[in-house]
Amino acid sequence: MSYSSSSTRCLQLLEKCRNLKHLHQAHAQVFTSGLAHNTFALSRLLALCSHPHHGSLSYALKLFHHIPQPTLCIYNTLLKTLLLRNELTQTLNVYTHMLQTGTYPDNYTLPYLLKASAKLQSYSLGEVVHGCSFKLGFESDIYVGNSLMVMYCAFDNVRGARCVFDEMRRLSAVSWTVMISGYAKVGDVDTARVFFDEAPVRDRGIWGAMISGYVQNNCFKEGLYLFQLMQVNDLEPDEAVFVSVLCACAHLGDLDVGIWIHSYLKRVGLPLSVRVGTGLIDMYAKCGKLGLARGVFYDMQQRDTVCWNAMISGMAMHGDGEGAVELFREMEAAGIRPDDITFIAVFTACSYAGMAYEGMRVLDKMCNVYNIRPKSEHYGCIVDLLSRAGLFEEAREIIERIPSSSNPSEEAVAWRAFLSACCNHGQAELTEVAAEKLFRLERHSGVYVLLSNLYAAAGKHGDARRMRNLMRNRGVDKVPGCSSVEIDRAVYEFIAGEKTHPQMEEIQLVLQTINKQIELIGSNHPGLYLIDKI
Repeated sequence: MSYSSSSTRCLQLLEKCRNLKHLHQAHAQVFTSGLAHNTFALSRLLALCSHPHHGSLSYALKLFHHIPQPTLCIYNTLLKTLLLRNELTQTLNVYTHMLQTGTYPDNYTLPYLLKASAKLQSYSLGEVVHGCSFKLGFESDIYVGNSLMVMYCAFDNVRGARCVFDEMRRLSAVSWTVMISGYAKVGDVDTARVFFDEAPVRDRGIWGAMISGYVQNNCFKEGLYLFQLMQVNDLEPDEAVFVSVLCACAHLGDLDVGIWIHSYLKRVGLPLSVRVGTGLIDMYAKCGKLGLARGVFYDMQQRDTVCWNAMISGMAMHGDGEGAVELFREMEAAGIRPDDITFIAVFTACSYAGMAYEGMRVLDKMCNVYNIRPKSEHYGCIVDLLSRAGLFEEAREIIERIPSSSNPSEEAVAWRAFLSACCNHGQAELTEVAAEKLFRLERHSGVYVLLSNLYAAAGKHGDARRMRNLMRNRGVDKVPGCSSVEIDRAVYEFIAGEKTHPQMEEIQLVLQTINKQIELIGSNHPGLYLIDKI
């Protein structure tokens, strides 16, 4: 297709639009240049209307309604525009109008509808589109097939996605990535790993999907090991991989890998994105390096709510209540709106620092300034905050304010926090009141263990045995404790009651030595307790 010089200049002008005024000028040029019925020019004009910064959806719709006979290309452009703006109902309306005019969808149209079905949480719509793709012969099309798999995985139907995968004549790296992510999403990391191993070519997306799948399912060691294999295969990690690996480092306490990632970003000159920066803050804080976390935070050019939350949580974790509250004030001054997670972090910080009244002021602000309705986690934090300060009556009043319509498990969170604080303060009577409430609300081993420990500490060994027997008779299992330690860049994990560590005998001998030393000085230091055997 040949264009006149004026038409060429008009098309060039379209690509230079940077605001709504430019868009109006370009539209006028389209008509004066004789391109009023040119499909390419009109579709580009529609596409520019969808731009998040200098576009206008209302202008795009007016333009569309003035086109006498829209082509499939124009329909597809408008569907994409509406989908990008999350105008999902209008997306379906335009598709219906398209069918009514006798225009049939192609392999670009159907993926837009599948994305709309996932966003609308309409599984039935996705099935209708699947049927339509089958009738039109697009089911084995790689673009449509991949979109169908994404849709089924969005509804956790990996079996449906697998059927599409098996029927496709040609597969791409995206196909394998979708299946790996789909199985990982439903917790089946073993099948996800089978797909990873069988993928004919593993690009960065496939590696990232498998690493992320491991981390999402708390298989942090496996995720880090795969990250090391990725480096051996000379594949440079992307942002998504870094975020997943930093999460694994935070949970395992693997500071060395986290520092390597930070150094790598500096070495190659990559700016700290919000996601990676937040991951570094969380990792440093959980690895005990609050100063480094703070340095990353203030080095970042942009910070979102999640980033502020990570830094406030890090300060709370290290007992810096005053610093956490001050940072919360900085967050408000910067115009960043706190969310419910922000307030959990602030309440936790106030609790650890014994700032009960400051915590109550923050609660008032959460409810009356930001109109955030307290959830079970908030009630639990506030009850813990007040109980730690010895304000038990005030804590009970907070529990009584929990709406009666709440789920029993939500009320249980608050009573559990109250129970723990009562145990720590030796409030035997209140402990029993809280325990009775919890026995009716849930079956949780922590209640029995806390009561048993409280009775044992008070010398009521018969009551302690009764509580352990009651726990056993009711079939309540105690989740074993777990701890980890890093030595010479290797992380070792210990689970209570487990005897599989190859150096267990040597470890037990060291514990016996420590216990003997504690016994020798224990009379002068009543706060010292003997270490239980692993």
